[in-house]
Amino acid sequence: MATDPSKHGEHVLEINRPEQLKALGHPLRLKVLQVLADSDAPLTNRDLALQLSVDPGHLHFHVRMLHRAGLIELAPGSGREKPYRSVAKHMKVGTELRAAGLASGLQGAQLREVQRGFDLFASAGEFRSAQVNAKLAVETIRSLLNELIDRINELEDETQPAHTITVAFHPLITEGEAD
Repeated sequence: MATDPSKHGEHVLEINRPEQLKALGHPLRLKVLQVLADSDAPLTNRDLALQLSVDPGHLHFHVRMLHRAGLIELAPGSGREKPYRSVAKHMKVGTELRAAGLASGLQGAQLREVQRGFDLFASAGEFRSAQVNAKLAVETIRSLLNELIDRINELEDETQPAHTITVAFHPLITEGEAD
């Protein structure tokens, strides 16, 4: 999938293959995608490793997995190291994969990232959360989430620092299920 490098790839890529979901099932790979989507220029594995404070050898495996899944691509460049760029600024999981319950690896990685954010920023007062129990149809909740995402994309200001916004919903857990 070729992209225009001046646009950081397509705005939204729909994930429609199981191997793409598998590639998204690790928090470090999600971070690589985030860094590439936010970068004005393609980045090499070494550049990514420096920004993420990880070993380049360890990161190479994750970058290759994202590349094989078509979530990042090689950018034109010269030199020994290959530069990569994102194919999309945002991604969404296709309906068929969600309906088949195949997004659990990605969802688990997202939850681990929320936990890391809580662990790192809650004591400094920089972690915010909200929880609402509501009686709504699942379709209504999905529609509201899509409206929120659209609104966030409209308001995004590249001059502001990046924040992770994670929204999830699930059936209400009763006391018997919580144990």
